[in-house]
Amino acid sequence: MKKDGERSSAATIRDVARLAGVGVGTVSRVLNNHPSVRPETRARVLEAIQALNYRPNPSARRLSLRKTLTIGVIVPFITNPSVIERLRGIIVGIESTEYDLIIYNVETLQHRDRYFHEVPRRERVDGLLIISLMPDDDDVREFQEAQVPVVLVDTIHSGVPSVAVDDVAGGRMATEHLIALGHRRIAFLGDVYPNPFRFTSSYYRYLGYAHALADAGIPLRDEYVVTGEHSRQVAFDLAYQLLSLPEPPTAIFAASDNQALGVWAAAKSLGVRIPEDVSLVGYDDLDISYYLGLTTVHQPLFESGLEAARLLLAHMRGEEVPAKTILPLRLEVRETTAPL
Repeated sequence: MKKDGERSSAATIRDVARLAGVGVGTVSRVLNNHPSVRPETRARVLEAIQALNYRPNPSARRLSLRKTLTIGVIVPFITNPSVIERLRGIIVGIESTEYDLIIYNVETLQHRDRYFHEVPRRERVDGLLIISLMPDDDDVREFQEAQVPVVLVDTIHSGVPSVAVDDVAGGRMATEHLIALGHRRIAFLGDVYPNPFRFTSSYYRYLGYAHALADAGIPLRDEYVVTGEHSRQVAFDLAYQLLSLPEPPTAIFAASDNQALGVWAAAKSLGVRIPEDVSLVGYDDLDISYYLGLTTVHQPLFESGLEAARLLLAHMRGEEVPAKTILPLRLEVRETTAPL
């Protein structure tokens, strides 16, 4: 007999089996949702589990299922606001499942190469999501040989299911808005391409910008295209350069909202008014963009993570999933653009 205040030991699977009047194997099959258990037996086992407040040992469960019960996600620069929004979607997408999420943050090329090589293994994860980092053909062959389901987010490779947007169309959307307002001296500010991390979205947005200018018969001026490392400070420096030209642009399309904020700060430091002197368009539609009144191309960051998680879970169940899922974009016109 237990003394007052003495805690009962945790119930075991054998305790559940004894109370339900079944074998340990039957309890295991119920826990694993095996279809061979009769409904009345399943109900009796579930009642015993509830009565004993039984919690399966995670390690034993993983062994019985021959799974890790984990999903990995490889992300670049985890503090980037767009990455955070995609991660929020992924977390919501798997929160009702039994899988744990392991995040691998990439800050260097060595991180990326090591994670691409080491993480997609059956003994480490049951599935893998990769955000914004383009695998090469050798990487994809390794993924396939390891037989770990992989889904890409914000980038596309023909050998791996992916969730992305049409960044060329997004760049065109932003530039056509500025053209429709009467602007002809339109600059583009984005990331260096090619780059060691193989980021492509900024370059595709630049292509949309270039196509829109060409379709409108507006010459593309080299001095109006500036690129650098993706940071607000670098964007400040590049925008300062643009706005100090003898014939500065009347509009700037920044390849991300984060870079648009750098443009905004540079304009303010030079006494250039937005939108009276220069119109500004960003890309992403982060929360801060709404509060600042930034005109921007909205891409569904949260939804891309949510959809990628859904596809990966289906992929892990052995279901057919589309090779490429393209999510819609829209232009959010606010207070930073105006007619020329």
